[in-house]
Amino acid sequence: MDATAPRRTLDLPQRAGLLRRALHLELLTVGWNLAEGLIAVTAALAAGSVALLGFGIDSFVESASGGILLWRLLEEKKGMAACEIERLDHRARRLVAVSLFALAAWVAFDAARALLEREEPRASWVGIGLTTVSIFVMIWLARAKRHTAAGLGSRALEADAFQTTACWWLSILTLLGIGLNATLGWWWADPVAALAMTPLILHEGREAWRGEACGCG
Repeated sequence: MDATAPRRTLDLPQRAGLLRRALHLELLTVGWNLAEGLIAVTAALAAGSVALLGFGIDSFVESASGGILLWRLLEEKKGMAACEIERLDHRARRLVAVSLFALAAWVAFDAARALLEREEPRASWVGIGLTTVSIFVMIWLARAKRHTAAGLGSRALEADAFQTTACWWLSILTLLGIGLNATLGWWWADPVAALAMTPLILHEGREAWRGEACGCG
């Protein structure tokens, strides 16, 4: 449980059950994002899609973020001092933030280049199927994490639920871009969708950079 989070009166079996649920949700998050990233990047390279490539790389960064929280929950379960967990978590999330800032810069540059050079991506039906499924998976995960975070009083899990919600928006933007390209031949929708991603990725990066301050001396 987070040192700075509001505490709820839960008996040990209830708390242990919620912690197990949180661990299962993070395992699912990491596993899904790894698979999603691999499929998205492969499909993006085959189609030449900037939006799908940015989406896939972001999935890998989100896997790293989920891995941090998974480690954090495991250490809490083993009884590691809350302050030490907070300090290590803060450093790790700074690295995730830097990765997101770099991703946003690269996506913006590549999307602008694709627009200027009129680089037309091919239709990616694999990408369309993947992002459609991702929309449903991400919204379910975000809701489940928020519910569990409220039970545990965990700000870390609540922040991770926000990141998962951001992934849901990324899925929608990516689907919109590659979908318009595939169905209407609007090639420019793909790089425009990628450009629209960059503020969201930057926002994710700022949230990760801020992280949570350790409440102890």
